[in-house]
Order: sequence, then structure tokens, then C-alpha cells
Amino acid sequence: MSPKSANSTRGAARAEEAPPAPEPLRVPVADSHTHLDMQSGTVEDALAKAASVGVPVVVQVGCDVKGSRWAADTAAAHESVHAAVALHPNEAPRIVHGDPDGWSRQGAREAGGAAALDDALAEIDRLAALPHVKAVGETGLDFFRTGSDGTAAQERSFRAHIEIAKRHGKALVIHDRDAHADVLRVLADEGAPERTVFHCYSGDAEMAEICAAAGYFMSFAGNMTFKNARPLREALAVAPSELVLVETDAPFLTPVPYRGRPNVPYLIPVTVRAMAEVRGIGEDVMAAAISANTARAFGY
Repeated sequence: MSPKSANSTRGAARAEEAPPAPEPLRVPVADSHTHLDMQSGTVEDALAKAASVGVPVVVQVGCDVKGSRWAADTAAAHESVHAAVALHPNEAPRIVHGDPDGWSRQGAREAGGAAALDDALAEIDRLAALPHVKAVGETGLDFFRTGSDGTAAQERSFRAHIEIAKRHGKALVIHDRDAHADVLRVLADEGAPERTVFHCYSGDAEMAEICAAAGYFMSFAGNMTFKNARPLREALAVAPSELVLVETDAPFLTPVPYRGRPNVPYLIPVTVRAMAEVRGIGEDVMAAAISANTARAFGY
């Protein structure tokens, strides 16, 4: 094996290697958005490692019917897990128009039309009524992967999720990618639930001020540590302390210095410390605010 090949092999192995556990937080916080079903290892192991660094609670988020059922079942089985259930914005067009390329986890699917979307939403409605399901989400709009042919299905699904969240008194967890103005428009049209969370907040400081005026929570993920994420750091700097949450969105958005490796709930302390630095406050103060905010946002 050539030195170049050996280095490439070691690099690939390192990319799959879980990052080391950080120094534990002194004030515990919750991971407000994670996908345990997309991570390696057992749920029990993930929860134990997270708890060992001061992350005793996680919100497990569903992205489709199958994942939402899994989230609800996992929350029922583990006191430290709360569930959020929904059809991801990109899932709604796949249900309506089909997924011939099998991009989703269900594999290739034929178009089901509006009736299939209604059936899927009815199941989300059923799951949302369960006591261990604390939120409806992640829902919203995503114009990055879904083209103009799928936006109508996305918006219809989004509006239905807002209604479900309000009717069951649950928090609404929003996925907003390249769709800021339209997400805010739909929320204004429908009337947002009392507790609304922008997961993996992706707007700038100006949008943060709009969200703050509306009382929306803003949850920051590991991407706020990226070199090119100055707008996110500027948004975090102006967001009211009582509206800020933290999340991993694991296995995605691993914070620096572990970017490129799988994200996990036990890396929350890395992002919390970066957030405290941006806001110019102590780590414990940051963690205490996040902890109180997350409990208030999700009603636990």
C-alpha cells in the first residue's frame, strides 16, 4: 500500500470514528433535537454516554411515519427521551409524487397522491396525542432538495402539522431550509402554536429579531461553530437568552473540531461552550438558560 493510500485509509477510518467525550457540563442541558434511529450503537449506550457529560435528556425526532412511531415507542420506553413526530418537509412530496430513486429510507415508492398524504397525517395526529410525545415536528419548508413541483405538498403538510400541534397542545418543531420568508408567512397565516421551535436555526440576526418578537425559540446546532457560520453566530448574539436552545441534530452537523465525523448527543457540551463564548457569558449561565428554556419549550 502506498503512503498516500495508507493516509487515505486512516483518514476514512477516522471519519467513521466517534469523537472523544468532552469534559462534562456542570449544569445539565437537554439535546433538543436528535435522531437516535440514524446513529450507530444502542439507544441505551447513547443515553448513558450523553448523561455522563451532563446531557440527561434528549428529544428524539421523527421524520416520517415509521420514524415517528419509533420515536414514540422509544420515548415510552425511556424516561430520559421525549418524542417529536412529523413528516419532514421533504417527505410530503415523496408521499404525494412518489420517490422513484429511493432517496428516503423506505426505498423506491410510487406516487400516492393527496389521499396517501392524508393517511400519513392521520397517523401523525394519532401519535401526537400520546403523553410522551411532546412535540409535532420536524415540519416546515425545505426548498433546497424539493423543487417547485413539491412545494404545494410541503406547504399543505406544514399547515396540517401546525393545526395538529395546536389541537393537542404540543410544541411545533420547524425545519426551515432556504425558505425563511415562506415559513414565517405560513406561521402568520395559520397562527403559530404557543410554543414554536426553529430547529437548527439557519437565519441571520435580522430574522432572529423577527423570531424573538413572535416568541419563537431558536435552537442552535454544531454548525454554528463552522468557520463560514458568521450569520448564525450574529443571530445567536442577539437572540434573547430566554429563547435559546441547543441541539445536535445527530448524526449530522458535528461541531468543530470534530466536523466530518458522526455527531452524537454527548457532544452537546462542545456546542454549549461555543455558544457561551459567542454570547460572552459563562458556561454555567449559558447551560442554565438552555436547560430552563428546553423544559419550557417542550413542556416536561
